Amino acid sequence: MSSSDMKIITVIGSGLIGRSWAMVFVGGGYSVKIYDNQPGQSANAVAEIRKQLEELEEAHMLRGGLTSTQQLSLLSSYEDLAQALEGAFFVQECVFEQLEVKQSVFQDVERLVGKEVILSSSTSCLVPSKVFSKVQNRSRCLVSHPVNPPYYVKLVELVPHPETAAGIMDTTHSLMTKVGQAPVRLTKEIDGFALNRVQAAIIAESWRLVQDGVISVKDIDLVMSEGLGMRYAFIGPMETMHLNAPAGLEDYMKRYGEGIQRILTSFGPVPDFSGSEGAKSIVNEMCELIPKDQQHLSARMERRDRLLMGLSKLKKDH
Repeated sequence: MSSSDMKIITVIGSGLIGRSWAMVFVGGGYSVKIYDNQPGQSANAVAEIRKQLEELEEAHMLRGGLTSTQQLSLLSSYEDLAQALEGAFFVQECVFEQLEVKQSVFQDVERLVGKEVILSSSTSCLVPSKVFSKVQNRSRCLVSHPVNPPYYVKLVELVPHPETAAGIMDTTHSLMTKVGQAPVRLTKEIDGFALNRVQAAIIAESWRLVQDGVISVKDIDLVMSEGLGMRYAFIGPMETMHLNAPAGLEDYMKRYGEGIQRILTSFGPVPDFSGSEGAKSIVNEMCELIPKDQQHLSARMERRDRLLMGLSKLKKDH
């Protein structure tokens, strides 16, 4: 497939993640066909994207070199799958996290596209070997897992099926880089991929510290937002260690490795996140800080996105 053929991307599913992918891809100059099997949903998605792109343009945060009007002209909505897939070189599936639904979507898609078309899933918790188990030609299949909200948090985890061809990983890595995301490659599938495994470790120890009465919910969040997170916004844990000892990583481990091992062996068991009294009290403490009604949660989500927008602008400028 020549580069001139690689212009159209089909996004399947017009929910939050589908809309976000569509915005990222049109920002990178690709034509995007957004498909949803629910009547009116893909047209509603285009209207919602129009509003968001115009707001981003006003805030000088629009991605790519095109105006919001130019980006919108690259976007079209479909309720017919065959029409939505016509001409596409890349298909990004964004339906909800239910294995059977994803499997049947990819069966339908495979019947309608050529062998060279890349099939990519946005799943955050299903491994590729399960998602693509009903696809005949699995060498062109992979997971491209974004982080919410993808427009400001640019990481994409590329996770291969055991049969995925190396060239498919390369093409997807190039595409994601071209549209301004930050792709990382996993060399094999693993439950939780990389991001959610690291996140699970942080969640577990944060939960244990609160449950054991060592620290409050509010303060453990400050440990991350005003402590570790300040560094982690720009450098990862490996570079953090490398820079935290006079002679780099090996020196760091000589100095602190024993202490880290001691702490790790003192970790408690995996917490009970829902059934116990301790879990209920953590939930109550969180809900006192931010009540769980829609109004309070929406306000905090908007604040989160606004702050992420500012941070992503800062990162772009440095």
